[in-house]
Amino acid sequence: MVFDVSVALTWLLFLALFPMAFFWLRRAWRILVRRDFSEVALRRGELPAEPARWAPYAAAINGVAGTVAACVIAGVALAALPYETWTAIAGSTVWCKFFLDFALSRQAHTSTRRGEA
Repeated sequence: MVFDVSVALTWLLFLALFPMAFFWLRRAWRILVRRDFSEVALRRGELPAEPARWAPYAAAINGVAGTVAACVIAGVALAALPYETWTAIAGSTVWCKFFLDFALSRQAHTSTRRGEA
């Protein structure tokens, strides 16, 4: 194996999965169990008018993304996933999580903008 940019980016993706899975699962735990809505659908650092309304969606997004990332880590560690498969799953999970969080935050804040002129 020759160390080049491709190998470095692959290792970066794999190692980045550890903190991402941890933070996403921790966020889902905080929302579901501790009922802490301080990070639900933030837009420019502000909570929506009803964060409890959007909490199940945020918990689902974070829980699914964290679980998929943890499964990818386990699959790579056990050599159960080939390179093309785990990189595709990991990359898609990261991008889908970011896009869904963005969409949720925008949707949660539309109700506050409707009354504005």
